[in-house]
Amino acid sequence: MSEDRTGTARVLLYSDDRTVREQVRLALGERLAADLPPLEFVEVATQPLVLRALDAGGFDLIILDGETVPSGGIGLSHQLKNELLDCPPILLLVARVADAWLATWAEADAIASYPIDPLRLPVAAAGLLRSRVAEQAQA
Repeated sequence: MSEDRTGTARVLLYSDDRTVREQVRLALGERLAADLPPLEFVEVATQPLVLRALDAGGFDLIILDGETVPSGGIGLSHQLKNELLDCPPILLLVARVADAWLATWAEADAIASYPIDPLRLPVAAAGLLRSRVAEQAQA
């Protein structure tokens, strides 16, 4: 999956709230599905660390917390989609389902709303990872 070929799906998880990061990790678990590799999380709490991690490369999925301050995941998603040539799929966490229009502007590939749903979040993440696998197989 990832560029380093470790046999894992590398997930960049961005939130300034460690409890949100923990809830996401617990909801996703170590493996999303039998047809997908185990997950390896890289957690970051600031926008500069997101950019630094993505510069290093090797990510298969990005999960951004839209409620992070001062640099929220919505604006960051828009930035990444417009600046990265091969941007991994982005799953955006939003406070309200009504924020879906913002996620569209941000070019997020999928959204999940708070509170973290341990049933819906893994389904959304697995769908994005499957798309990434298919995309990489065609390359």
